[in-house]
Amino acid sequence: MRFKIALVLLACSRLAVRAADTITPLNVKLGLWQMTVTHSMSGMPAIPADTLAKLPPEQRARFEAAMKQNMGEPSTSVHKECVTKEKLAKESVFGDDRKNCTRTVVSSTGSKLEVKLHCEEDKGKTEGTLLLEVVNADSVKGTMQSVTNSEGRGMKMNFTFDSKYLGSDCGDVK
Repeated sequence: MRFKIALVLLACSRLAVRAADTITPLNVKLGLWQMTVTHSMSGMPAIPADTLAKLPPEQRARFEAAMKQNMGEPSTSVHKECVTKEKLAKESVFGDDRKNCTRTVVSSTGSKLEVKLHCEEDKGKTEGTLLLEVVNADSVKGTMQSVTNSEGRGMKMNFTFDSKYLGSDCGDVK
């Protein structure tokens, strides 16, 4: 589950400049950025029965308890990313390149971006909307809401994030 959340967070936090050729790049500075992402979820995702059956009883109980504990409780993560001209040109900055997801740009300006996200998984799908706004060249904020349906169960996830420019030198951050 943490892996799936991490993938969704990655998709959320990296979509800003990944879309069709008609996208207008967000007007932001090049260099090192810090992204603070807060997410919450409701509903219980479907865990394949064969996956749960492979877990020893104690591990399965811990897993199920952790899932219940995380439901509805907001969680925050922080990571850094280097924004370069090359990434902007390739539309890969803040971009998720998972092959099972398609993105449709609803609107795009230098200061705002709205993207619809559709991901097909083995046993379900995810639909979401990402909204980004450039506060100024040093700051971007955004939200994403998504719904995942898998094996008859649904899970809603809400994300908010704030990104701030740290400086022109990315160091060893990619």
